[in-house]
Amino acid sequence: MKPIVGEWYRGVTNELFEVVAIDDGDETIEIQFFDGTVTEMDFESWNEHMLDQMLDAADAPEDWSGAVDVEAEDLERHFEDSVRAGWSVGHDRSMRR
Repeated sequence: MKPIVGEWYRGVTNELFEVVAIDDGDETIEIQFFDGTVTEMDFESWNEHMLDQMLDAADAPEDWSGAVDVEAEDLERHFEDSVRAGWSVGHDRSMRR
């Protein structure tokens, strides 16, 4: 199985990771674990892991907040405030007409 950028895999330790870049010149694969940690693996290591069945294709996680370096409550507050402000102003104006 060849690595594909944007695809998720599961290692032997059951950790999810995504292939985020492939450098054919350097023969390296950049991977990002669910917790946000980024590391490189060379083509030879990838192939050895595949032969030893230490890697498997996986579904993307449902909760993407693991790789985001922001608290979930900060994201929610930011988006909720801007959405509510925009809708409530438009709604209030249309009701006054």
